[in-house]
Amino acid sequence: MKAFWTESMGGAGPAPGVDGGPARRWRNGGRLSLLAVAVVAGACTSVQTTQPGAVGVERSQLMSVSRAEVDKASAQAYDKMLAEAQKQGKLNRDAALTARVRSISSRLIAQSGVFRADAPGWKWEVNVFQTDQVNAFCMAGGKIGVYSGLVAKLKLTDDELAAVIGHEIAHALREHVREQVSQRQATQLGMSVLGALTGSQAVTQLGNQVAQVTFGLPKSRQAETEADRIGVELAARAGYDPRAAVSLWQKMGSQGGSRPPEFLSTHPDSATRQQDLTQMAAVVMPLYEQARARR
Repeated sequence: MKAFWTESMGGAGPAPGVDGGPARRWRNGGRLSLLAVAVVAGACTSVQTTQPGAVGVERSQLMSVSRAEVDKASAQAYDKMLAEAQKQGKLNRDAALTARVRSISSRLIAQSGVFRADAPGWKWEVNVFQTDQVNAFCMAGGKIGVYSGLVAKLKLTDDELAAVIGHEIAHALREHVREQVSQRQATQLGMSVLGALTGSQAVTQLGNQVAQVTFGLPKSRQAETEADRIGVELAARAGYDPRAAVSLWQKMGSQGGSRPPEFLSTHPDSATRQQDLTQMAAVVMPLYEQARARR
């Protein structure tokens, strides 16, 4: 709030006792802050981003930023990543691995319509970044990135790789980044609204928030559970063994040591996670068997 006062009230303002002093500035700043919070709260919309599927994810979400804005910011950040990786010679350097990742992703994406009808028509992109990091992501709007270190260090099977990518796709389907950005804006006293009122660079601010949420901040346990469950079902429907999600997280945990891999640092774990994955895998096993029979 101090920065807002200084910027909006024109410096230190009058001394105490002269024209209200700090008390008047507090009242004015406080009113605008409360107004910002009220505007953000009023602008929130309850959204059902996905259908429940066999795993039964049905939670509605409160959003204060539009999907179009988040998708645009994500696409811009993704394009920047691609350009930097290309410049460094680290984009899709292993043709065989790139083909493998894209093939698995394509099968998972083909099943995304089960959860939301518009998803198969998104502008999906799938690329592999040559790095030792153990990580993967799917940005809003379907921008997928897999780090070569994830596959190499964990020696992932196709089923396990499908579990990773399916989990990340699920975050995009559920619009968890958009949800988390909305929550941050609400808890930061409506800074996006204050930015609009004072003429600051709201677009840049949103882009920074999207990037930070996507790559730097842990998801909530609720969001992680949803991504686990939807990812398991996507894998099963695509013909990948859903039980591989359990062995995947076991491999992830074994890589921890004194410092967990980056993938786990932004994906909070719990004692019940593997138990939940095992239960969900059992739920979707009939879908897996059906998919195998078709293939």
